[in-house]
Amino acid sequence: MAEHAKKTPHRNKRRDTTRTGNDQLGEQQGEYKPGLETRNAAVKILSAVIDKKTSLDGMLDAETGNPAYRALNAADRGLVRAIINTALRHLPRIEAALLMLLDNPLPSGARSLHHVLVVGVTQMLYLDVPDHSAVDLAVEQAHRDPRNRRFVKLVNALLRRLGREKDEIMVRIADVPVLPAWFFDRLVAAYGKEKAEQIAQAQLWPSTIDITVKSNPDTWAEKFGGQVLATGSVRLGSFEGQIPDLEGFTQGEWWVQDAAASMPVRLMGDIKGKRVVDLCAAPGGKTAQLVLAGAEVTALDQSGNRLKRLRGNLERLGFAANTVESNLLKFTADQPFDVVLLDAPCSSTGTLRKHPDVPWTKGPEDIEKLADLQEKMLRHAITLVRPGGILVFSNCSLDPLEGEHMVARVLADTADVERVPVDKNQWPDLADAINRDGDLRTTPDMLGGTDGFFASVLRRK
Repeated sequence: MAEHAKKTPHRNKRRDTTRTGNDQLGEQQGEYKPGLETRNAAVKILSAVIDKKTSLDGMLDAETGNPAYRALNAADRGLVRAIINTALRHLPRIEAALLMLLDNPLPSGARSLHHVLVVGVTQMLYLDVPDHSAVDLAVEQAHRDPRNRRFVKLVNALLRRLGREKDEIMVRIADVPVLPAWFFDRLVAAYGKEKAEQIAQAQLWPSTIDITVKSNPDTWAEKFGGQVLATGSVRLGSFEGQIPDLEGFTQGEWWVQDAAASMPVRLMGDIKGKRVVDLCAAPGGKTAQLVLAGAEVTALDQSGNRLKRLRGNLERLGFAANTVESNLLKFTADQPFDVVLLDAPCSSTGTLRKHPDVPWTKGPEDIEKLADLQEKMLRHAITLVRPGGILVFSNCSLDPLEGEHMVARVLADTADVERVPVDKNQWPDLADAINRDGDLRTTPDMLGGTDGFFASVLRRK
């Protein structure tokens, strides 16, 4: 286990010394304030996530994302990402700190002011931004917004007090759960309080990058200063730069894939020469695994744009698969497949470390709707498997409603399907990830930090 992955960071180093085009325009108008546009972008994006339940990935897209974000240069975009990701990971504690500092709650309509304060507190408690800079920029944000101008003195006094009482406040908020109550309560119900707290704490660990290699994992681990995990994946060591610049990327020697996400295909056993369909296949990490294993692969997805991305990924890797654009529930085949992989759309609650917005943009109702959709997909996917063939159902949700409970319901009334329990003896280093029914269940606190994943292997009788 990588040593750095065991520790919860307290302060992350992020400094903004660059000027954006908007900053320079403001200077020409006599209003230039270094770093102001960066904080404005952070406030806008945080507001969209928390108040409008907008996915963070879309807003941080370099081409189609939030306009305020796209207007920034690369360095300032990096700071915005650091502020937003850190704020979302620690949000309950940040809001608890605010309540300690406020004599009276903010007015119910002062959401913009609330987000300005959250961005300020995030920098002061968890990022390596000088307190005076965070205070000054928050005050300036309040001053320039007509809705918040009357709160300028409050912003100044509150954040300055935070600077003076920072150490005491950090101690007082240390026991506040870092996940929203609805989500943490579901984790407790599913895993027990101790395990739920371990999962919650794991989402604060530094995010890691795992890759699946075509061959020689030990060699690639040595090249990248990383390690080979129990799953067979290679975890990269720390590095500066971009993934495409790393050795072997352009040559198609490996692809980025979380260790847990690689497991559903690994559970299939020997599939060389078998006809396999990957349903919901894009962006293609599991499709690539299937091709590498020697299967005859059909990759299906209902999105033409996502299939285009899949084809591009396979081309870089030098792989080929038959691709089909179709709604899974309407897809039929001339003859059934030997193996079916259904990595179903889900709430993505297992990806907290990479996507800290998920528990703030999703809710119990989303989990229930997705579980219903997954059940329909699984029941249809079963019809695509030949007698004696296998189906692997998987997703990256932590909620049993989208995993154990749903599979149990399908097995209970489908006479021609049985579970094939995963043999713990074949995965001795992952024994804790095999539940009592023989399904795979990883959680973010495993493997020094990984995605939460569920996978069940079924056989058509």
